[in-house]
Amino acid sequence: MIKLGVQLQEAAEQLEREKGIPRMVVMDSVKEAMMAAYRRYAKIVDPEDNLIVHLYEDQGEIGVFKNKKVVEAVSDPEEEISLHDAMEIDASSGIGDELEVDITPNDFGRIAAQTAKQVLTQRIREAEKKLVYNEFEERKDMVSPAIVQRLEGRNVVVSIGRVEAIMPPREQLPGEYYRPGAKIRVYISGIRDNGRVPQIIVSQAHPEMVREVFELEVPEIEDGLVELKTIAREAGYRTKVAVHSPSDEVDPQGACIGTRGSRIQAIVNELKNEKIDIIRWSDEPKTFITNALAPAKIVNVEIIREDEHARVAQVTVPDDQLSLAIGRDGQNVRLAAKLTGWKLDIKSVSQIHQMMEEANEPHGYGAPDGDDAEAQAAAVQQQEEEALIEQLEELDEELLSAHDEPADDHGQEDSADETAEEAQPLPVEAVEDESPADEAEEEPSAELADDAEPDDVVEEAESEEVEADTEADTDTEVDADVPLLEEEEETV
Repeated sequence: MIKLGVQLQEAAEQLEREKGIPRMVVMDSVKEAMMAAYRRYAKIVDPEDNLIVHLYEDQGEIGVFKNKKVVEAVSDPEEEISLHDAMEIDASSGIGDELEVDITPNDFGRIAAQTAKQVLTQRIREAEKKLVYNEFEERKDMVSPAIVQRLEGRNVVVSIGRVEAIMPPREQLPGEYYRPGAKIRVYISGIRDNGRVPQIIVSQAHPEMVREVFELEVPEIEDGLVELKTIAREAGYRTKVAVHSPSDEVDPQGACIGTRGSRIQAIVNELKNEKIDIIRWSDEPKTFITNALAPAKIVNVEIIREDEHARVAQVTVPDDQLSLAIGRDGQNVRLAAKLTGWKLDIKSVSQIHQMMEEANEPHGYGAPDGDDAEAQAAAVQQQEEEALIEQLEELDEELLSAHDEPADDHGQEDSADETAEEAQPLPVEAVEDESPADEAEEEPSAELADDAEPDDVVEEAESEEVEADTEADTDTEVDADVPLLEEEEETV
């Protein structure tokens, strides 16, 4: 037997107090270490060697024992003991009995002692690891208070009771500075069993963090009077929460907001001033989508597709509400889509009208789908083909008329000459003194008096008439449809 004294009991009580390892686990670890040390000392490989370790806590003693058979003459000292020696251990022993014999060596040696130490340390670590894993397996998906210990790279190390946990960058709030020693609340999102002790992953960006904070601040949720149906969150910026009450006497939104907003303000403070929209849940998709897009006003919600593969809805809003419905960088519609589980297509009233005008639809809201869309597309295509045929027919008529015109040019040459003569512009002096023919005949002296050199004017007019006749003769083709100028029918 080896005398351990009270040190063993004190060490066991200390481990139980500091790390929560039960006292019996420590004692069993000591016995396993003693067994491993003896096997190493005696170089025993066979597991079935009838070895037993006894630990007497009251006396503070531990020893290794082996069952031996009592015989008169010993032939195998490892397995047999003489009757004389057996009587010294137990006076009631007899031939053929099994007797536990103390075989503990006085000195194990350095190697055996080192082996006992390693086994004892390993068993205690395994017990601690199992204890921590079982504890946090029960606390998983719960919110727990924590204290920031230090920063390791981009990771934040926090302590939860006696255990340290890690908060990765993706689980941290954007723009939040974690000061060592600060007290925070974290969401226990997972446990990794990949090291000496389990690695606990905590988060402040998980959507379920919002649920846990609501349950702490709103007693009606704990009592079952208010239910949190769905949560859509962009950590650090905005969160939408759909609430519902099975009782008509309870207002779920009012219960979450609290008197003068006291409850919701406490939740906002806990989430570092994150904006929170409390939405009334509904089993009717159109109503739920309308509520989820608040504070934007909705004109109409049209279900485009609803099956096991996808759910799509088109939402019509007033022109001045389009930007509000979409939100900054699409945040409002993105959160509404996550909250409802529907893919949302936001359109303004003017956009809907333009789409319907292009598709030649009657005025109304909604978009064509299915067979109606195919019929409308075919109608539009037919109209385009008819318009193209009409244009081709008009072009053919113009070409035919242009081909027939040269045959009539020679017969109309004289009339063209006369037209050209009549269309010649009057001289400047003649335009200024233009008057009816009868007035020119009655007052020739006045007209001549106004013109300083009447002979020159007449000669200039005659020369211009000759030039017009020459140009008319040289033209090979004259447009017979040129209209005559009624104001210039007078011949100079």
